[in-house]
Amino acid sequence: MVARVVAVEPFDIIVFGATGDLARRKLLPALFERDLAGQMPDEARIIGVSRRPMERAAFQDFARDAVEMSDGIEDARPARLAHFLDRLDYVAVDAQSDAGWADLARLLEEGRDHVRVLYLAVGPDLFDPICARIGAHGIVTDKTRVVVEKPVGKDLASALKVNAAVGKVFREEAVFRIDHYLGKETVQNLMALRFANALFEPVWNNAHIDHVQITVAESIGTAGRAGYYDTAGALRDMVQNHILQLLCLVAMEPPVSLDADAVRDEKLKVLKALTPITEANAAQLTVRGQYRAGASAGGAVPGYLEELGSSTSETETFVALKAEIGNWRWSGVPFYLRTGKRLASRVSEIVVAFRPIPHSVFDAQAGPIVANRLVMRLQPDEGVKLWLMIKDPGPGGMRLQHVPLDMSFASVFGVRNADAYERLIMDVVRGNQTLFMRRDEVEAAWNWIDPILDAWRTSREPPKPYTAGTWGPSAAIALIERDGRTWTDDA
Repeated sequence: MVARVVAVEPFDIIVFGATGDLARRKLLPALFERDLAGQMPDEARIIGVSRRPMERAAFQDFARDAVEMSDGIEDARPARLAHFLDRLDYVAVDAQSDAGWADLARLLEEGRDHVRVLYLAVGPDLFDPICARIGAHGIVTDKTRVVVEKPVGKDLASALKVNAAVGKVFREEAVFRIDHYLGKETVQNLMALRFANALFEPVWNNAHIDHVQITVAESIGTAGRAGYYDTAGALRDMVQNHILQLLCLVAMEPPVSLDADAVRDEKLKVLKALTPITEANAAQLTVRGQYRAGASAGGAVPGYLEELGSSTSETETFVALKAEIGNWRWSGVPFYLRTGKRLASRVSEIVVAFRPIPHSVFDAQAGPIVANRLVMRLQPDEGVKLWLMIKDPGPGGMRLQHVPLDMSFASVFGVRNADAYERLIMDVVRGNQTLFMRRDEVEAAWNWIDPILDAWRTSREPPKPYTAGTWGPSAAIALIERDGRTWTDDA
């Protein structure tokens, strides 16, 4: 099977922070793959922007290294790579002054009729000055879109400031707040499973679903980003955006269409229906942890404090939450959320656990009956499993087995699975905002997160230690097991 390539109109993508880590690891390899797939028009250009003075040839060398060192790229033939590199240009620009902006504006005039994508792959403290100078130097056209990377603020107050700064220059319809988790194939298949099949939607409610688990686990530590991470922590870095977005897609009502605002209207309703976690109940509904030295990938690894180079830190590297949604569909159904670094394995998955059957007609010799569950795995191997009870083949009576109907996207479709950034960047070019967060979504998410942060600050209880290479603090196990449930590992 060959993946279908949908053409896009000519575009210029301008990457602010083009020599940074995100551009090197994700953006440049993703753009190369789209070029390799034949999706980029001949006129398409990629313009790197950074404060560092650099010749065009040097930026092309930087991009070549980024593509050749990318783990996900299997075909970097010299001729195709040269074709891609020929699209690249570079302008040195200072975000804090007017230096270089006239050069950028002059270069962009050559593609005045192109779709213009301004990708802010920089820290949020630079969003305001960059957007202000984009506006002042006439860079915005009717076909201009701006991509804003997370984090959008560090709390509700700062998110409001960031959104206001971007909103001074760009209409909301032109702002694309990116969350790469929403570009993963499995996340979009969640909507296909729910809304394109008669099987699931009738049972997608509290009468049939016992609970939902969402896990985003990483086996690595801070990977050289300890300084940044210490100002964020797992709740801000992962829960406020990635995990809450996954929760919204699981829990939202069917939209009237897949129009961007129709989908985002339903996600916003979920965020507003989340039961508040405050100082009064945070101790019962939340767990935060911080990893200590341990073992990972067959070797010893340092603890978070050693990576940070500090003797103390109150920053959490692990969070587990019990969330509830106060509406008719989900009343009484807990959503157990967990994320962390230096955990036992790298896995991101959504588990929808159905209620047990009301009565068994089988005798004890048949074996235990395990409740059905639907597992959607986002990484490392994207796919869907539906766990069912069936009869063990062969004679000798009725013996039941719990087995999965297993669909791995790689094996079923036999095509390369595009990286999330590839899909999302092309959606920006098309102007499709369905997989991007609207301003009120971001603010509603912070409105739920802020009281949790306040409760933790008030309690003054430090994060609970856990050994690297495990599944987090024992309190996270207690969080779910005191409800008579357990964390699921469907590896």
